[in-house]
Amino acid sequence: MDRDTLRAAQAPLKESYRQHPEKSLMTLHAGGDLGDGVSCSVQTGRGLVEAGLHSATGGSGLQACSGDMLLEALAACAGVTLSAVATSLGIPVSSGSVRVEGDLDFSGTLGVSSSAPVGFTDIRVIFDLVSTASEDEISTLCRLTERYCVVFQTLAKSPSLNFAITQVQP
Repeated sequence: MDRDTLRAAQAPLKESYRQHPEKSLMTLHAGGDLGDGVSCSVQTGRGLVEAGLHSATGGSGLQACSGDMLLEALAACAGVTLSAVATSLGIPVSSGSVRVEGDLDFSGTLGVSSSAPVGFTDIRVIFDLVSTASEDEISTLCRLTERYCVVFQTLAKSPSLNFAITQVQP
């Protein structure tokens, strides 16, 4: 997608959201079904993914790990956002890659140590770009990618979370 095509696709949306801010508010959904053993199948935009325990917590390693999926979602969102920002601003990026690393102490999630945190303690997003952009353009690209990446900002700002279980009688 080139700059003009991207802008043409986004312009009517931006104008609609300016004129009617309530149209920009949406609730996205995800769901899954509990499976055999210790697993949960989640429908994605590209098919069904069966998630299970990470091998460091007793899983077979044959199923997707939800921690990995979180990092993968961040990598995907950051990659798409960087590409959109570069395209929109005309910053030359001929190719590149993104990797996301997250540090996790599995003794926390297994209840081995009450002092060990449950969840990632540090997450890093690293891009390797092939580009003729100036240092200022790369700095702008980094700053705006971080600013507009939905998954990054969601993790950084910790939204309010609610957890509920409803019981359905068999």
